[in-house]
This record gives sequence, C-alpha cells and structure tokens, in this order.
Amino acid sequence: MPKFFSQEWIGEYVKAINESEDYEKAAKGWEGDFLFVVEPDEEGEPLYAYIDLYHGKARKGFVVKDPSQINAAFEFRGKLSNWKKLLKGEIDPIKGLITGKFKLKGSMAMVMRYAKAAKVLVDLTKKVETEW
Repeated sequence: MPKFFSQEWIGEYVKAINESEDYEKAAKGWEGDFLFVVEPDEEGEPLYAYIDLYHGKARKGFVVKDPSQINAAFEFRGKLSNWKKLLKGEIDPIKGLITGKFKLKGSMAMVMRYAKAAKVLVDLTKKVETEW
C-alpha cells in the first residue's frame, strides 16, 4: 500500500486519472498544472506533489522536493487533517476553499468553472490504497 504523496502513490493516482472517462469528460477543456501542498498539522515538513493536467488527462505527476523549482498555474494547499477529510469525502474541494480549509493560488474562476472535474479528481483518490 503506497504512502500518501509518495512517488508510488502519485503514480497510481495519475493512472486512475488517465483511466477515468468521467474525468476526461468533465475536464475536456482544462489546461493547467497543480502543485499540491500538504502542510503538517503540528511538527514536520510539508509534502509537495506536482500533477500536469491537460484536456482530461494527467500528462505527468511526481513528488516535489524543492517547490521553488515548480512554476505551476495552480497551487492547492491545506493541513494534513483536512487532506484526510477531503480524500474520505468529508470535505468537498470547492467548499473546502470557500471555508478556508484549503487555499488556492491561481484562477478561482477557472477552478469554479471545472468544479465537476475537481470533484472527480478527489473521488479518484479513493481508487488508490493509501497508507497515512
């Protein structure tokens, strides 16, 4: 079982995205890459992952060691406890932004336009067995 945000986990997630017809339809016109940031609830270092999303597919995804080397169109960040809730379906990604549980850098209007795609992306994380 891959550890959350490990390279193995991200690889499985990219595979799930690329196999999803629902995501392909919902994100048909989407162009934008993401830097996902998991902030520790207490002590520890943040985790970073990059995923390049383009027209309903994930072109690549990998663990990021130095986030200053990544110039993604979007950054989505939040505390580990909120990520766990998101992946369990207890928090909707858009509502999480509106309530301040997550922060977004990039065009909120674009993300709102593709809210269905964001929901499918979160749902696809459930296809990846996750060790926390």
